[in-house]
Amino acid sequence: MKKFTILLALILGYTFSSQAQRIETTPQTSANVGLEPIKRGNWMIGGSLGNIGYSFEGEAFNIQIQPRAGYFVSDGLAIGAQANLGFTAVKDMDNEWGYGIAPFVRYYFPGGATQSSRFFTQGDIGIAGSSAGNDVSLAIGANVGYAHFITQSVALEATLGYNYTKANVNLGDKATGLGVGLGFQIYLPGNR
Repeated sequence: MKKFTILLALILGYTFSSQAQRIETTPQTSANVGLEPIKRGNWMIGGSLGNIGYSFEGEAFNIQIQPRAGYFVSDGLAIGAQANLGFTAVKDMDNEWGYGIAPFVRYYFPGGATQSSRFFTQGDIGIAGSSAGNDVSLAIGANVGYAHFITQSVALEATLGYNYTKANVNLGDKATGLGVGLGFQIYLPGNR
């Protein structure tokens, strides 16, 4: 009888344990946010975790991290600033580290989206430099992107853009190229 009681206790313990393990919590993959995160007076912080691109002129591969912060001056329109921190590997030359800062304007399109996502475009113009020289250059970028809201205040983003830099030391007198970025934004409510 003692063995039977122990066996029964083990079976019941295993059953309750396996039932508890079957209770799964599914991670949230989207949130119906409408226009709330991109309303006038709200803030956004975040950035691109990787901006990967290829330069046409100098056969160079680059990767950047672009932290950014912005303020919504009207519904769907944000202005702000971003830092550009990057690494460039140039064919048959020394690698270089890049840096820069650029104000940006971002516009979220009202159409062509769902309650949990938005298309946007972003333009920026600023200054950039590199470890290869003391020159500071003009940097211009134009991007289109897609933001998918996974919660009421966090969105994952993908961007595709064109970048132009004047007077880049290692690559000659200019550098242009296409870039793909993946990142996130956190949308904070402002005082209204």
